[in-house]
Amino acid sequence: MTQTELFEYIRADPLLSASLWLNIALAGLSILLFVYMGRLVEDPRAQLIFVATLMVPLVSIASYTGLVSGITVGFLEMPAGHALAGAGSGPEGGVFTPWGRYLTWALSTPMILLALGLLAGSNVTKLFTAITADIAMCVTGLAAALTTSSYMLRWVWYGISCAFFAVVLYVLLVEWAEDAEIAGTAEIFNTLKLLTVVLWLGYPIVWGVGAEGLALVQSPAVTSWAYSGMDIVAKYVFAFLLLRWVASNESAVATISSGLGSDGSGVAAADD
Repeated sequence: MTQTELFEYIRADPLLSASLWLNIALAGLSILLFVYMGRLVEDPRAQLIFVATLMVPLVSIASYTGLVSGITVGFLEMPAGHALAGAGSGPEGGVFTPWGRYLTWALSTPMILLALGLLAGSNVTKLFTAITADIAMCVTGLAAALTTSSYMLRWVWYGISCAFFAVVLYVLLVEWAEDAEIAGTAEIFNTLKLLTVVLWLGYPIVWGVGAEGLALVQSPAVTSWAYSGMDIVAKYVFAFLLLRWVASNESAVATISSGLGSDGSGVAAADD
């Protein structure tokens, strides 16, 4: 299908189209709100958290515009063995695949982890580990979505992606949780950590039951709303909670020792 035909396909499905336009609107509003919230922040670490977090809606508004324009979507013919092989809604039975979402996640989720790592007072090694594993998770997830040569290999890529995700979860739940206790930011970090972990677990589940996986849910619009709904909370609500706390506790953020880590070095930040 041409880009124009893809654009018309999305526009002709109000439910699918609304799931994309809502994110564009919320991303735009979030950008304005977050810039306003950070206008008086002066501490370098707090500013870096704001910049990293602001990149999330900036990436999202560009990405969702690409999706709704038909630039980063397509119809792929599923391999033999897939439930929708030759039976999708597109030309020659192709399955609607918004592959641009993986580019969004590969650029936005590292910024979320950077902000969380800075909040926890983590060191460079842990930041590098979490961010690189996260990018690898997104890239191998894209490979799973784009593999049409073998149904088995789609799930092999899916398993590799989940393995990288396990590394990210370990850093979040174990390493950074300990760091945040030392840094004195455990209360807000634990809230954001749980929000992130619970929602991020939803993405591979939606992929598994959606048209790209087992096809238990075959509607592109329903799957798109599932992803968009998680994006709204995991990105914009998450960012608001984080930035509101940072703006109100800038002095506490300023006292976090850079690269504090869980070895007990440095001085814990004072409670607000």
